Amino acid sequence: MERKIKPNGIYKHFKGDYMYVIGVGKHTETMEDVVVYTHKGKIWVRPVDMFLGEVDHEKYPDVKQKYRFEEVDKE
Repeated sequence: MERKIKPNGIYKHFKGDYMYVIGVGKHTETMEDVVVYTHKGKIWVRPVDMFLGEVDHEKYPDVKQKYRFEEVDKE
């Protein structure tokens, strides 16, 4: 199953923080897809591939979460 970014979604970072995804945009020079999200009052962007990527379990062996960011049910 292909994972997709959901605008207005809440995502949990594997280190425990929560992010609100505004949407997906394009880098003006490279045309790379980037996720636009807020965290602690700031707006951030990250390449979609990195946002959807898996946690490096060699570097973080104790992390149970499979993906770097995982969508959280809003309810």
